[in-house]
Amino acid sequence: MLLFLIVAVNLLWMHAAILRMERRATLATDRRYLPELQDSGAVLADWDPENPVFWQEKGSRIATRNLWISIPALLLAFAVWMVWSVVVVNLPSIGFKFTSDQLFWLAALPGLSGAILRGFYSFMVPIFGGRTWTTFSTASLLVPAIGIGLAVQDPTTPYTVFLILALLCGLGGGNFASSMAHISFFYPKDRKGQALALNAGLGNLGVSVVQFLVPLVIAAGVFGALGGAPQTATVAGFGKQIWLQNAGFIWVPLIVVATIAAWIGMNDIANAKASFTDQAVIFKRKHTWILCWLYLGTFGSFIGYSAGFPLLTKTLFPGVNPVAYAFLGPLVGAASRSLTGWMSDRWGGARVTIWVFVAMIVAVFGVLFFVSIRTEPGAFWGFLALFLVLFAASGIGNASTFQMMPAIFRTLLLRNAAGRGPAAIADANRDASKEGAAVLGFTSAVAAFGAFFIPKSFGSAIALTGGPEAALWGFVVFYITCLAITWRYYTRTGAEVRLFGTAAAHPDTDTAATR
Repeated sequence: MLLFLIVAVNLLWMHAAILRMERRATLATDRRYLPELQDSGAVLADWDPENPVFWQEKGSRIATRNLWISIPALLLAFAVWMVWSVVVVNLPSIGFKFTSDQLFWLAALPGLSGAILRGFYSFMVPIFGGRTWTTFSTASLLVPAIGIGLAVQDPTTPYTVFLILALLCGLGGGNFASSMAHISFFYPKDRKGQALALNAGLGNLGVSVVQFLVPLVIAAGVFGALGGAPQTATVAGFGKQIWLQNAGFIWVPLIVVATIAAWIGMNDIANAKASFTDQAVIFKRKHTWILCWLYLGTFGSFIGYSAGFPLLTKTLFPGVNPVAYAFLGPLVGAASRSLTGWMSDRWGGARVTIWVFVAMIVAVFGVLFFVSIRTEPGAFWGFLALFLVLFAASGIGNASTFQMMPAIFRTLLLRNAAGRGPAAIADANRDASKEGAAVLGFTSAVAAFGAFFIPKSFGSAIALTGGPEAALWGFVVFYITCLAITWRYYTRTGAEVRLFGTAAAHPDTDTAATR
């Protein structure tokens, strides 16, 4: 309860601070973001990516630079967010006497705090500026990275300290929302999907990187005497030396470099500036909440399975080393997200999303089967294969649902502006960009709760029933609701916002396509 009280107090403080800064910004004559920290060249006063001449002459170059600085910063954020998925597997072997349920809590809490922080981070870019906020949010990752490195070296470190560090790792989870909002402002609508797919997909690789790299760096004294003494890990009755502190320390120099790069190389966009009140209109949109539910089914699954799979594997298959395979799922999911955006452009994000949920339902049934025969030879390989299908499908779904979001809000706002003249159309396009950026961030905040609920569901199901089957059946029911909602609102004939891809033969003026 104390930990949740700390989170609540911090959220209230953040809310009050944002409102105070908004009031000060309203009265300010200097319209730069945090002008006391800015030089005039860092803020782009005139940004019009939809203008082909502007985009060709300088827009593309600036947008590309911001994107490729954003990607490694986001990758590091995901790495810090998910580092506990690897650390918790090793804690018992070096002398920490935590129960299975306590370990699942440590794996789940970064998801909880990350989801809460995403709710705030999704609105930060239009308030503080993308360059400023990316610099601050990337630097903040140093706190949990250094904290983990210090805490694991002392076997008397209280469980409460580990809980606090797990919550602080949520700082990495929050970064996704602000990163996606920032990049969305830089690109024209015909290039936005691919840019967001690259930013998100390659950023998601941080989950795979942490689960691949950490087992390697903890096996050696990478930092020599500066990194501290090794611990003796006992595995299957045999002792070996590991440097578990490297799981945190390895990210520190990389975070410092990414922070400096963000401050030196990124830009803020003046006409993207908006208050929280301006952006809060999305909470009145029904489709905001529908898309939150769907994205919870795709990204929530990806990040939740990433957090819970290593510990679940260790629990169900004690003879298997989970860290040897844990990185494969996030790698498959990140790759499928980065490489399949064209499918949604061609056939429509909603149609792709329908088939994603069908695949996920079938895959969970397959996982249930192999869990039921987990004592049989070869059961683990079927279990792993079906989880890889889940990761691949969730990655495709991440891309398809993100493709749907700007399309839905642009359609709705242009529909309302129809017949009211060019000025109304221009306002609708501008509002669609701002609302779309806010929706991208907010839906990712809701979806991030998957990083908490999925590992916690596994832990609770195992504690209550001895196995994860109850949690898996719950996921099947949830995916069925996602499938039904997608069909009801976005794919059926007469849907409220029926979405098509470029391969579909449909007239833009057709009522069925735009109603």
